[in-house]
Amino acid sequence: MSSGLYGAIEAGGTKFLVAVGREPTDPLDVRRFPTSNDPEQTMGAVIAYFKEHPPLESLAVASFGPVDFAARGIGKTPKLAWQGFPLVHALTRSLNVPVVLETDVNAAAVGESLYGAGKGVGTFVYITVGTGIGAGIVVDGKTLHGLLHPEVGHLPLRRHAGEPPEFHGVCPFHGECLEGMASGPAIRARWGQPAETLPPDHPAWGIEAFYIAQACLSLACVVSPHRIVVGGGVFANAALYALVNEELARLVNGYLPLPEVVPPALPLPALTGALAMARTACWR
Repeated sequence: MSSGLYGAIEAGGTKFLVAVGREPTDPLDVRRFPTSNDPEQTMGAVIAYFKEHPPLESLAVASFGPVDFAARGIGKTPKLAWQGFPLVHALTRSLNVPVVLETDVNAAAVGESLYGAGKGVGTFVYITVGTGIGAGIVVDGKTLHGLLHPEVGHLPLRRHAGEPPEFHGVCPFHGECLEGMASGPAIRARWGQPAETLPPDHPAWGIEAFYIAQACLSLACVVSPHRIVVGGGVFANAALYALVNEELARLVNGYLPLPEVVPPALPLPALTGALAMARTACWR
């Protein structure tokens, strides 16, 4: 007999969030596991969680990237212990369930486009700024893929004039790319403390807005989205949205119409998107 139950995993660089549910907007029994340097340990906890529940109809994984869709697992991530880990194989072997694989930001973009800030929007971008930086792009209801998937976190940047001269980014591949300069670890490395402890008038926020606005400008020029949603732990500072919109307007200098940069409307956009993909299996 069908359980009508679907599973969702948001595999992040710092934590894994897992949930089950029958409706995408109602994730149930949401739990968190740390993303350890031992993939087998983390995945063992995830698999044990799903075995506590009735058999799933299907499962979707919204994973940190890069994602290797050909190998159905993790690509050349800066999290070296996870490089090449076969996510889908590990889950299908243990749970005997169909598994859909997508990037975490594409899943969040799906969730927001169906039920949140991107609902009814033709071309829509979701950016997450946390342990890493990534973006998911939805065009006319489909996530954008090509040779790989959008790697917005590794866009090159112009350096802010107020940067400490000794700081040159934390990305092990590119140094001063978007992720290297504007992620949570970049803020901690630059200022010696995490973003959530910095006061509202700290110079970090102007620098952060400058870099995120550059990314939004690149997306506006290339993808021409109607709306850009920015989420993730760094953007818990709600004042950043006004700073980014102001900086974006300054950078574009009136050349083209700009998308508004807004916060997410969903509390768990990637889990919502993953549940939707598990239920429909039609987003890729």
